[in-house]
Amino acid sequence: MITMQGKRGLIMGVANDRSIAWGIAKAMAEAGAELAFTYQGEAFGKRLEPLAQSVGSDLMVDVDVNDDASMDAAFQMLKDRWGTIDFVVHAIAYSDKSELAGRFINTTRANFKNSLTISCYSFIDVAKRASELMPEGGTLLTLTYQGSNKVTPYYNVMGVAKAALESAVRYLANDLGPQGIRVNALSPGPMKTLAGSAIAGARKTFKHTASNAPMRENATLDAVGGTAVYLASDAGAYTTGEILHIDGGFHILGMPQPDQL
Repeated sequence: MITMQGKRGLIMGVANDRSIAWGIAKAMAEAGAELAFTYQGEAFGKRLEPLAQSVGSDLMVDVDVNDDASMDAAFQMLKDRWGTIDFVVHAIAYSDKSELAGRFINTTRANFKNSLTISCYSFIDVAKRASELMPEGGTLLTLTYQGSNKVTPYYNVMGVAKAALESAVRYLANDLGPQGIRVNALSPGPMKTLAGSAIAGARKTFKHTASNAPMRENATLDAVGGTAVYLASDAGAYTTGEILHIDGGFHILGMPQPDQL
């Protein structure tokens, strides 16, 4: 069994117990990691508290990734409490729900800038701050989706944001590699999460993927969590700059299965 005993890290973006970030947090805790969590706003804090307690964590901090002072306070808290960290899981993305329907060409300037800032730049900002607390190396993980490189109905500006995020993963991996810090992205297929439900046609996308993926089913939270544990553990010591797909193989297809045509 891969272990994360002795490792400490930050999980950003748990919305509820169906969040991909929670699947990762749970798997890491079960592997022995000590966790801290961020949330945004009182409502999400109330949802997160019992989950954090269930994995033995009392470290929770309200963070707005658009606010430098808020980010400074979060990483100062980690420094004061632990001194150093071993990993960060970044599961933060946002777009105006009204623009995750209809045509991509109708994306507004304001939502484009906001989506790219929250969904991509925030990871770069997190990486800069986290790397200062990783003197012995570590792991940075983020979440992406295949809408980054293949047109997915209604994913719209989020596809562009995820494409930028994946490019950022590669550039950060190159920047931070000499410090022993690995940077990777997990790319699950569609999952039934709060964030996913904001996208128009999400149910059809979920069904289509499960019907056509080589394994004929979508990924589970446990599967995504297990992959994250591998990457953040010593077993993933030489894996960096990668986009790892956990989608039952759907990303390799060129067309639907014959019985789905």
